[in-house]
Amino acid sequence: MQWLQDPSQSNADNLNSVRREAMRHLWNKKKEYLNAKMEQLETNSKIKNIRDLDRGIRDIERVTSRELI
Repeated sequence: MQWLQDPSQSNADNLNSVRREAMRHLWNKKKEYLNAKMEQLETNSKIKNIRDLDRGIRDIERVTSRELI
């Protein structure tokens, strides 16, 4: 019955799938960034680099708080 579907609905479905794909891409990029940052924090904590560790923790808090907005 898709051939009876309203053309504007088809366009909306296409836009929704593009939006979903874009959000998935951005989520993956953010996840990669956070994983890299966590590895960097682990390294800094092992070598007792407190200033970089503190700065990294604040960076992660700032990135994760953005998704709450």
